[in-house]
Amino acid sequence: MDGTTTDQLTTVPPEALGRLMPMYVWVSPTGHVREAGPTLTKLCGDCALIGRRFLETFELSRPRGIATMAELGAAAGRRLHMTLREPPHTSFRGLAVPLGPGQGMLVNLSFGLAVADAVRDHDLTDADFAVTDLAVELLYLHEAKSAVMDELSGLNTRLQAARAAAEEQALTDPLTGLANRRALEIALTRAAEAVDRDGPGFGLVHLDLDYFKSVNDTLGHAAGDHVLTEVARILREETRRHDVVARVGGDEFVLILRGPSDAERLVALSRRIIARFEEPMVFEGQTCRISGSAGIVLSSCYERQNPDRMLSDADLALYASKRNGRAQATVYTPDLVLPDDHRAQD
Repeated sequence: MDGTTTDQLTTVPPEALGRLMPMYVWVSPTGHVREAGPTLTKLCGDCALIGRRFLETFELSRPRGIATMAELGAAAGRRLHMTLREPPHTSFRGLAVPLGPGQGMLVNLSFGLAVADAVRDHDLTDADFAVTDLAVELLYLHEAKSAVMDELSGLNTRLQAARAAAEEQALTDPLTGLANRRALEIALTRAAEAVDRDGPGFGLVHLDLDYFKSVNDTLGHAAGDHVLTEVARILREETRRHDVVARVGGDEFVLILRGPSDAERLVALSRRIIARFEEPMVFEGQTCRISGSAGIVLSSCYERQNPDRMLSDADLALYASKRNGRAQATVYTPDLVLPDDHRAQD
């Protein structure tokens, strides 16, 4: 084919050479590919290597300017950087070694640091590498690192989910799913700090159920729990997504209604909620009847926000509603004063 008289590469059979160097290329003196290793043949796929000119198949980028076999021979012993000219344009590192007279050159190729990409792109296995090739060890390290990183990523995801769940559980009332007292304190502090920074104001409504103790005493605690979950549902439906609804005691609830609020609107909301509380709640065929009382404060009534003071004033307004016959909504004003024994019984 190329005018040489030697048909074999010295005395090494191609099969043995392929096991030692799975990506070798035997280039004849005329520049044609006479033999190629099995892995290189696999990479080229439909691009048949045998008989093609080496420098028309591979593009050498380093050393620069190699365009003839004489120039390739002059680069023997130096590290070669090259890529396939046709897809998939795989990159290689190589070393060219001159052979005996009339035999041309032997070029041994490897993937270098791109071995992981090559394995992925060409679906290679360890069988495609020489057993002494450090690329196999690199592959094992790469696979081990990937497995460890995947496991660490999964562990981190699980830890974050567990942390979020624990935090949510710590701030949630287990029976109703509403915010608990701790969550209310955090939300109220943030809302107050926002107002002090010239942020939007808010309203606070303290609700207490009337006649709830009678439900527990006559129908049992299961009925009482049913009433509390129904109350929670009503409060969710009557408030907005960005409002805070908290259960802060057995039958006590606090609403933080964010954004501009006026007393008239909050009284109307409280009365609507109380009216819904008074609708019959049926539990196992038994009718549970309750009502509610509300105390209201507005952040705009305070020159400087004080969450504890607001809760205390809402509590005062709540028990003014109790004293005035229950099922009432009272807005706190500075002149609202009750006797020391103002706390009415359920």
